Amino acid sequence: MISVENLELFEGSLPVEQITNDWYNKFRNSNYGAIITFVGVVRDENKIDGLSFDIYEPILNNWFNAWQEKANKNNAIVLMAHSKGDVLNHESSYIAAVCSPKRRVALEMIDEFVEDFKAQAPIWKYDIINGKREYALDRSTAITGAGILN
Repeated sequence: MISVENLELFEGSLPVEQITNDWYNKFRNSNYGAIITFVGVVRDENKIDGLSFDIYEPILNNWFNAWQEKANKNNAIVLMAHSKGDVLNHESSYIAAVCSPKRRVALEMIDEFVEDFKAQAPIWKYDIINGKREYALDRSTAITGAGILN
C-alpha cells in the first residue's frame, strides 16, 4: 500500500471494511457531523472477469491535493483509496469519503468529487478478459490538457 495524506493506493482489490472502519475511527472524534462514503464495485458485465488499473501517481497527487484544498475551504476533508493492478468482479477498486461538520457540504462534495474523479484522475482502466488486459477505450475519458507533446 502507498499512502499520501488521506490518499491510499493498494495492489489489487480494496479491503473495504478495514479502510472504512479505519477512516471512521480516525475521524469520528474530530467533530465532523457527517462522514459520507462512496464504495465503487466492479460490475460483472460485457463478459469481463474484472478490471485492471494503471495510475500516474504524480498527477493523481496534484489532483487530490487540489480537492483537499477545496474541501478545507468548507471545513471538510476528502479521503480516497484506489486499486492498482487487477480487481475481479464484485470486488471494490475505489472508495471515497468526505468528512464535514455539515451534512449538506459532505453530500454535495462527495458527488462532485466522485464525478470529477471519473473525468480527471490519471487512472487508466483495462478490462480483464480471459486473463488478458484490454484497454477500455469505449469507457475512458480524456484528461483535460492531456495529449501528445511536440
